[in-house]
Amino acid sequence: MDQSAVFLAGSILTALGFVVVILAIVIVNNVLHKYWKPVRIFTSDSWAPFNVHARYATEEELNRIAPNLENTDSKDKPRK
Repeated sequence: MDQSAVFLAGSILTALGFVVVILAIVIVNNVLHKYWKPVRIFTSDSWAPFNVHARYATEEELNRIAPNLENTDSKDKPRK
């Protein structure tokens, strides 16, 4: 009887410990989400070898992208 009570209490405490760890990971992820780079799993570039050189944008590609003039202080200051 004592062993089963200890096993039940240990199982409950272990499950609660896992829940606390998962909640802590979710909270840290939500706090730091804007600094994280996306993790790509099962995409074509995730299977590329580590020594493959990066491909940089050409001038034509850069000219096709619209400039991002987002006002980061839009809450405080009205746009002109």
